Amino acid sequence: MSTFTESEERQELRRQVARLASGYGRDWFVERARSGEKTTELWLEIAKAGYLGINVPEEYGGGGGGIGDVAAVCEELAAQGCPLLMMVVSPAICGTVIARYGTEEQKQRWLPGICDGTATMAFAITEPDAGTNSHNITTTARRDGDEWVLRGQKIYISGVDEAAHVLVVARAEDARTGKLKPCLFVVPTDAAGFEFTAIPMEIVSPEKQFQVFIDDVRLPREALVGDEDGGLVQLFAGLNPERIMAASFSTGLARHALGKASAYAKERTVFKAPIGSHQAIAHPLAQAHIETELARLMTQKASALVDAGDDMAAGEAANMAKYAAAEAAVHAVDAAVQTHGGNGITQEYGMAGLLVAARAGRIAPVSREMILNFVAMHSLGLPKSY
Repeated sequence: MSTFTESEERQELRRQVARLASGYGRDWFVERARSGEKTTELWLEIAKAGYLGINVPEEYGGGGGGIGDVAAVCEELAAQGCPLLMMVVSPAICGTVIARYGTEEQKQRWLPGICDGTATMAFAITEPDAGTNSHNITTTARRDGDEWVLRGQKIYISGVDEAAHVLVVARAEDARTGKLKPCLFVVPTDAAGFEFTAIPMEIVSPEKQFQVFIDDVRLPREALVGDEDGGLVQLFAGLNPERIMAASFSTGLARHALGKASAYAKERTVFKAPIGSHQAIAHPLAQAHIETELARLMTQKASALVDAGDDMAAGEAANMAKYAAAEAAVHAVDAAVQTHGGNGITQEYGMAGLLVAARAGRIAPVSREMILNFVAMHSLGLPKSY
């Protein structure tokens, strides 16, 4: 009989990650972000403990676990105030795609570095004129003898300055039909013709966002990941894990905010009683806690479906989890700021900085509106609206 609890191994993993991350904490994370420094120290310690590539097969330096394991790591880091955005990208998207579709040579070459943190890989799909609509991607790949030549632009690409390589989504011409099909390429960030500039963001994060310019970047034939004709199937193999990781990122932030707010509400006394005894304070926090726990449960379901290889059902659950988690995080952080009153908007208490981070979950990596479109169409069978 299932009791809807995680395995003892998963729970122990959570405890170990929480213990490790608590040695760093929110103040350390924010200080790094505000001073323009990176969180490499924490990244490498997670990697050394075997948590970074826990979802990658053991023969390539990973832990041999599932997406649920790496999502648990991501959530516990965020719950300790140290959300690492590149975990969503490097082990979860790139690691999954290469492990599933890469050649043996590509797996041997890229996966060990993703696992030990020394060869972090970024992911580039979004374009200035192709956000959610990946069919509109204009970055093209053309053959030139034994090489590929890539040309195009990308925007809001995370951590390019910390990555040795980027997994780029481009479109190549199908020799049989003449139509363009999506293909994935590993591109070195120091390649000739590959340039990137930081986008000023309001979010307090050590991980920056970039606009990327790909100007006739020449790549060897083996830079193509997977089957040239694999198309969207290969691309979407990385997107379900991405949504699950985004959900865990959000629920972790929500838990962090609720923990801080609950502690404050027990200590802060106004009108002769702790403010947490007042329902106007207690109820919004309780409601956000309920929403967070529901989102965590759906995230576990989505992870289990991915690990079971049921991609279609996983797509529905992963989208729902990501939607629910983002909503929970926005409500939790808002309630936490309000609980702190004026202190909620000071740097000292660190609540206000969470507002933009939580809000970003409603936008990226897929907007809440597109998730509602997906659910309306695929879950309810309603006519397509776009």
